[in-house]
Parts: sequence; C-alpha cells; structure tokens
Amino acid sequence: MATVTTKPMTATEFYDFVHRPENSDRVFELERGEIVELTRSGKRHGFVCANTTRVLVNFAQLRRKSYVCSNNVGMIVERDPDTVRGPDVMLFEDVASIDDLETKYGERPPRLAVEVVSPNDSPGKLNRKIREQIGFGVLLVWVVDSEMRCVTVYRPGQGRSIEQYTLEDTEELTGEDVLPDFRCQVADFFAFPGQ
Repeated sequence: MATVTTKPMTATEFYDFVHRPENSDRVFELERGEIVELTRSGKRHGFVCANTTRVLVNFAQLRRKSYVCSNNVGMIVERDPDTVRGPDVMLFEDVASIDDLETKYGERPPRLAVEVVSPNDSPGKLNRKIREQIGFGVLLVWVVDSEMRCVTVYRPGQGRSIEQYTLEDTEELTGEDVLPDFRCQVADFFAFPGQ
C-alpha cells in the first residue's frame, strides 16, 4: 500500500488560502506547514485586546518612532516548514511610514508581542507560541490574563533559556530596556470606562 504524503504549505500559499472567499469568516494559523483553525475568543478577550492596543498606541504616538498592529496580524516565526502565528498585539520599530509596511505577513520581529489569554489557550500552546516568538527574535512577550488580572513577562535569557516573571494588577509594568520609556499599571489592560 502506498503512503500519500502532502507537502507542507508555505506562508505564501497559506496567505492565499486564508484570503479565499469561503474562508472570510474563519481564523487560522499555520503550524509547521499544517493549517490549524482557531475559534473566536469572545467579548472579554476582545475588550482586553482593545485596551492593550490603546495603551500601546498612545505610547507609540507620544514616542513618535513605533507603531502597533493588532487583530492577529500574521507573523512568520519559522521557515521550512513555515509557521505563521497571529499575536493579539505587536509593537514594531522597523519602518518609518505606512508605505514601507508589508502587505502580507511580517518577516521581521516586533520588539514586543502581546498574547491575551483566551478560553481556548492551553498552557502548552501558549508556551509553544512564546518559544517560537522569542526564537524568531521578539525581545519581549507579554501574556495578559484577564481572569487572573496579571501580566507575565517573557524575554530571552542566557543561551536558549527564557526568563519570566508575573505582575499583578496592582503593580507597574515597564518596557524594561526594550522600550525604556514605557510604563503603565497592569490594571490599565482591564480598566472598564468610567470605573
């Protein structure tokens, strides 16, 4: 009996696939050449993503040298086979104008990637995403957890290790040496208007 193997999909093929009309209401990632369909995360997740984006956009506008992308913009974190991930929010410093932005998936790492924990995220899946992002060259990854009201900060350590620490909503989050002029209260990510 012959074994049929399929060739892993490339990031370019994946981009074309997700933009087919029949996939317009679906969400996917590419994991080592295999398509993975994701579920929609829900209203709380969207609210925390919007707050996080607002905080970072305000920072970028004051700074006048960064820009922010949100809504699971694709980022190629591995090649051969290709992996395309969509962090919830990313902050870049790689181009100076909208005309210089890639129209497809990013191939340069952001300085900061933010993952907002959703009900579908398992610890193993989050760990894999963090390792991929740091391996790709992301200098700082924040995992924002609305249920626990905390942010866990990840950054490259010595060799292949990853350093991490967690801040509660009563504490201040900084951009460390990656974004040295950034600071906010962790609670800002969960703040509801008028409260």
